[in-house]
Amino acid sequence: MLGDIKAWLSTQFSMKDMGEAFLGIKIYRDRSRRMLGLTQSSYIEKVLKRFKMEHSKRGLLPMRHRIKLSKKQSPKTDEELKRMLNIPYASAVGSIQYVVQCTRPDVAYALSVTRRYQACTGEAHWGVVKSILKYLKRTKDMFLIDGGGELILEGYSDASFQSDDDDAKSQSDFVFKLNGGCGSLEEFQAGYHSEFHHGS
Repeated sequence: MLGDIKAWLSTQFSMKDMGEAFLGIKIYRDRSRRMLGLTQSSYIEKVLKRFKMEHSKRGLLPMRHRIKLSKKQSPKTDEELKRMLNIPYASAVGSIQYVVQCTRPDVAYALSVTRRYQACTGEAHWGVVKSILKYLKRTKDMFLIDGGGELILEGYSDASFQSDDDDAKSQSDFVFKLNGGCGSLEEFQAGYHSEFHHGS
């Protein structure tokens, strides 16, 4: 059926079949098990090249345990500030954000921590962004899977009290899964809110 639609469209318009990729997302279907898998391995490879991380070591975690970031780690001298002005911090954070929103909610927390320091980026902040990129390098072939399970809604939440070193704000997160896939992931910090929704 899809082949017939493509054939008809090609008679009406000048078009090129680009395969399964959609905005840097590769789609895999297993109709017999009613499963859909999404991956961004080629997009992640491009991001790694853009930030000269394609030859870096592969990271085990997006953010090491007990890493604390704060504004106190911002540049203190003119030399440090000048060096950090040449670091593509905001661009890297934005590239990772696209991956999180589409296929990789597993790095959402680490990204949310780094997003807070775009106006006052220091070496420690950039180090965590590089850790996320190294982790994505190791796990670039992972899939976000939808379907295959029973139509059951599952919810999980987590919270930390006054975990922000800069203003003692609390952090809380929750995720809902439907049919085995991540449907909604939200993060709250007192005065801040971000969300990820994945529709199947």
